[in-house]
This record gives sequence, structure tokens and C-alpha cells, in this order.
Amino acid sequence: MLRAEVLRGLQALRTRWHRISIAALLIAAGAFPVSAIAENACDSTVYLTFDTGHMGVAPLVAEVLQRQQVKVTFFAASERTQTGGGSLDGHWAAWWKSRAAEGHEFASHTLDHVYWRADEGSDGKPSFRVRPSAGPQAGQEFTLTGAQYCAQIDAAARRLRDITGKEPLPLFRAPGGKTSQRLLATAQACGYAHVGWSPAGFLGDELPSERYSNRALLEQALRTIRDGDILLAHLGIWSRKDPWAPAVLEPLIKGLKERGFCFRTLRDHPGYAEWIRQR
Repeated sequence: MLRAEVLRGLQALRTRWHRISIAALLIAAGAFPVSAIAENACDSTVYLTFDTGHMGVAPLVAEVLQRQQVKVTFFAASERTQTGGGSLDGHWAAWWKSRAAEGHEFASHTLDHVYWRADEGSDGKPSFRVRPSAGPQAGQEFTLTGAQYCAQIDAAARRLRDITGKEPLPLFRAPGGKTSQRLLATAQACGYAHVGWSPAGFLGDELPSERYSNRALLEQALRTIRDGDILLAHLGIWSRKDPWAPAVLEPLIKGLKERGFCFRTLRDHPGYAEWIRQR
């Protein structure tokens, strides 16, 4: 048994060394750019996603992604920012346009960051108890019809399209990941599939830094993330005193690359690619 495991391990090492050697030769010959070879040589794939937030770390996030040549999917709502406006207002328009030019993907997070609270109505005539954290009714609890909830998804997607000139993916993420089967069915009926995140993909930037240090979150992510995981982070969290992104984002990307991971957007995710292609 042990001999068989050793032989399998040696074969895996030979295969990987053979692939790396071929890549090196192709690079030397100029057949492919280094970035293309690195992408093709990866053993596993992860899908890094960012939700909007106060946007305080947005410039840093953009710098890291550009430096590391990583493409991600942004889920956007018009949330309150440190600059006093909203994350989808004119102040941030140039930032979003630059991300589009770099090849990132975009999807809706509902315009007013609308939290689902409970189902109301019926399957045939759905409505939902909600509480937005942004927009003119922030902090209030009220009911939206299914059509009104879909309008919230549409509004964020339309804003992204207007700002970037790029068609957002037909996906959305409910704030907090809070949904119900009725909500998911309603969203799908108006053209949007919901995207959550993998258990190991919850990167912890929303957690209190007094109890969850950046170092501990980084070590946990590098230890537990697996092939196919959807990862979740934010462009700024008001409640965390020690910001996550400046300390963790680049070491996390580098560490995953060293483990053989590559990064792709949700356009290429096997669970969503067909849905996207059909729309």
C-alpha cells in the first residue's frame, strides 16, 4: 500500500515537472506569454468575488489585482462610502470603468443592499419582507413584491452597465447571502441566478478583528480553500477595526498560487457558465 502511494506521488511529481519544463521552453521560445503559461499550468481553480462596502480599500484592492494579474467578479450595490456618497455614484465611476477595462466581471448586489427578512405572499404571487441598509429607506423594514425585488436587482445591474459600458453577468448576490427558495425562484424567473460562497471561501473580513486576527484568517484560508471554491471579500467593512485587505489579500493570492491555484471569474464557473451563455 505504501509502495503504491509513493509511486503515485513520484508520478505526480514527474507529470508536474514535465509540464513546467514544457512551459519554460515555450516561454523561452516566445510561443506564449508568461501569464498564459502560468494560467494553463495551474492545478486548481478558485473564484474570488468582492461585494461593495465603504470602498476605503478599493484602490488597494485594484492595485493588488493588477499586480497579481488576477481577475475577479464584483457584486455591486450603491452602499454608503467613506467619501460620503454611494459606491456606484460619480465619484467611483472611473474606478469601475478601469476594472472593466482590466477584464473583471460585474453582477448585482441589489441597488439598495436589500436584506431579505421573510417570505410573504404565495408562490404564485410572491412578496418579501426586506430591510435595505442603503438608499432612501435604509434601516426601514417593509414589503416588496416579487417584481419590486427584481427591480432592485435590475437597478444595480443597469447602473453597472451605464458606468462601465460592460454587460453585467445575469447573476446576483443577496446581501448577507440571506435568501429563501421563493426568493431564488423569483429572481430566476426574472433572469438572475444567485451566487453564494463556499464555506472555506468566507474569508472573514466582516468578523471582529479583536477575535479574528488577519494572520489567523490568512492561515485558515490557505489551509482550507479547495478547488472550485467561491471566495468572498468586501471593498471595505465599517465594523472591522484592523482592515483585512491591506494585510491579507496579496499574501492570500500569492499563497494560493504557490499551492497551484489559478483565479477565474464566475463567467467560467461550471455551475453558472451555461446559465450565462443562454442569456
